[in-house]
This record gives sequence, structure tokens and C-alpha cells, in this order.
Amino acid sequence: MYSDEALDFLKSAKVNVGDEIRATAKDLNIEGEIMPNTEATNRDIIVIKLKNGYNVGINFRKVKVTKVKSGSGMPGFPKSNLKQDKGLPNVSLIYTGGTIGSKIDYKTGGVYMLVKPEELFYEVPELAGIAHISSNELFSISSEDMSYREWQSIANEAEKERRAGAEGIVITIGTDTMHYAAAALSFMLKDLHIPVVLTGSQRSSDRGSSDAFMNLICSVYLAAKSDIGEVGICMHSSSSDDKCHFIRGTKARKMHSSRRDAFRPINDMPLALVDIKGNIEYKNSYSKKSDIIGRAITGFEEKVALVKAYPNSTPDIIDFYLQKGYKGLIIEGTGLGHTPTSTRDENGSWLPNIKNAIGKGMIIGMTSQCIYGRVNENVYRNLRLLKNAGVIYCEDMLPETAYVKLGWLLGNYKKADAANLLNKNMVGEIKERLEYDEFLV
Repeated sequence: MYSDEALDFLKSAKVNVGDEIRATAKDLNIEGEIMPNTEATNRDIIVIKLKNGYNVGINFRKVKVTKVKSGSGMPGFPKSNLKQDKGLPNVSLIYTGGTIGSKIDYKTGGVYMLVKPEELFYEVPELAGIAHISSNELFSISSEDMSYREWQSIANEAEKERRAGAEGIVITIGTDTMHYAAAALSFMLKDLHIPVVLTGSQRSSDRGSSDAFMNLICSVYLAAKSDIGEVGICMHSSSSDDKCHFIRGTKARKMHSSRRDAFRPINDMPLALVDIKGNIEYKNSYSKKSDIIGRAITGFEEKVALVKAYPNSTPDIIDFYLQKGYKGLIIEGTGLGHTPTSTRDENGSWLPNIKNAIGKGMIIGMTSQCIYGRVNENVYRNLRLLKNAGVIYCEDMLPETAYVKLGWLLGNYKKADAANLLNKNMVGEIKERLEYDEFLV
């Protein structure tokens, strides 16, 4: 985006993005095509693509620009209107942004969000034969920029679409915090009773190795044809284009920064596997789809934090959050749920600070950094000391899920009820028994 002054300069020269121009100054005479300015470039810099393919940037205040030839403008991303079959299951697609909704502009080198969700359908005509799809661009942001407010908006939109007749919902979303969103929506939409499928991609939709199209097709199949009544994540189950897995929203974690099969079920099996032809193989128990339409429960307490215990970590982090008025903390403890407790230097123990915070009304839950397995407050002395101080041990719950759950509980329940429910299973976030061989494949 150019600055207002740069735009006025181009306008006075009767030049638009895409036009071929000549830029002249002292010791300068070049020709090329005016390009859009990217977010990483100074807004006063005019970007010109030379005929040799290289881009140059020139401060508009230091050159004279004249038009050589009018251009056709920057090409837009192609889109296609689907011919809808009203006899197919009604699936609502809620678009929120992310890599699945982006493309690389090879002229500028930048990655751009698609403007309309229909643009996703250009290379996925198969969708027209799977479901009757209605699409809604709720917003377009990267997942790292999302907060609980966006989760609330998605949940409210999902309930609205459900009441309008949607039999399944697909949410396209960025992958970096997808597991947080999936956990939040699992609680917020626990009474919706239809498949709510979050999907995204690790690679933009115009790359040959993109996972966007298979993920989207498999997600629409799940939303249209499965009898699952839960929230989950549908992404590649391996690095090959063989199947996608549908992971319960409270048991999913992004385990790799770039692989297409980045998402794995933790302490659980996937609910189902689905291939690009729509074959669904159920792998786990799940809540069934029903005709009951419950309301979205979207309250969320923002004064909740997730903290990590580590060697040499000091307990004043607890005091910091207490002084800031936080109502709850989830601790990622070591092993079975430890923090520094019986340290040789008494100032290194977290125990007094934890006791003080709980005594002043803060709810503190304990999870494990180990990812797999569960915490257990009864094995070691230090664990028992923390339990006796009032720490709530959260079984096999993922730290991210526990954090989201505590925020949701405090936003919708009284404090005593929130504390009581934190380590009780509500939407599959806690598994009573772990079969470890299930999780090492």
C-alpha cells in the first residue's frame, strides 16, 4: 500500500499500478512496470519491475514519472461459480483466512490473502458434487492474530448457519493456532451436534505441493456425510496425498512447522480417516450427530494465562499475574506435573507463591510439558505438596486445551464450578485410560 502522497504523485502523472512507465532523474533513465507496494516496503517507495525481471524501488520525491503504455492492471485470483445441487447435504463454509486462503503473487513475491472464499473453488470443482455449499467470509486474518474474540465470532456464526439449515460446517483457518481455536470451539459449540470441521493448509493454494485442496475436499466430505457431532481438525494424516485424519478438537496439536501432516492426535486416536473419494473410516468413539440445536456458549475470561516451569525459573511469574488481576493460570509442569518446589535455595520454590495466589482466589491448573501421558499428583512428595496447596491436576489434557478450557469455564460458570469442572471431562479433552501403543504410530 502506497502512502497518500505517493498515490497523489502517481495520480498526477496519470499512472496506475500495472502501467509501463519511464522514471527519470539525474543519472537515471529506466523503464518498467509499476508494481504494488508490499507491507515490507517504505510506503513512499515506488516499486518498478524492470524488463530484465528485477524489481527496483525509488523514492517518488526524487524522480519524474511518465507513462509509456497503459497496462491491464494486476491480475486477480481466478474464481469460479459452482453450480449447486440443492439435493445434496447443506454445508456452510466459514472463511477466516490463513494459508489455505492465500496465494503467492509471483510478480511481487508477496503472499496475499484471497478476497472472497469463492476463489478457493476455482481449482476444486469436486466440491459441487459433494455438498450444497454456502460460503461466508467472516474475516481474513492470520491465526497468530486471532484472539478469543474471533473464536466467539466464529462460534456465533456457526450457530447462525446451523439454525439456517447447515448439516455440517467447514471453517478455513490458519494453522499456527488452529489447535487453540479447535479447543475453544469444542467447548463453545458442544451443543451444536453436527460436524464442525476446521481445516487449513501448510502451503499456499497455488503451489504444486499444496495440501489445501485435499484438505478442503476431505473436510467437506466429513461435514456432509459423517455422523460425527463434534468439533475437529481435518488435515493430512501423512506427508503423502493418501488420507486426511479428523482429530478431536481438544486432542489435536501442531507438531511440525512445515510438514503437511503437522497435526497429530495427542493421547487419543483420530475420530476418522477420510480420503479424497469420500470414503470415511471411523477410528474412535465420538458423539453422534443429532437434530437438537443448542446455543453457542461463548463467554471467555481473558485474564487467564499459560506459563511454563523450567530449571532456574523463578516463582515471581505467579506474583506478576496475580498483581495483574488474573483469575486463572495453567502451568506446563515437568514430568508428572512438577514445578520447582523443594529447592535448596528457598527463594526458588514456587510453592509459597502458588499457595498465596490460590489463597487470594486464583485457580491454578497443572499439565505436563511431556505432551503424551498424564499428570499424577500422588507419585512424589513435591506433587502432593502442590496438590495440597490447591493446584488442580488436569489428567491427560493438553496445556493449550487446559488454558482454553479454564478461560471458557471462568467466562460461563461461577468460580467454584469452574474449579470443579477443570479436571472433569466435558468434550473429550480428558481420556480416562491411555493405551500408549495407540499414540506412537
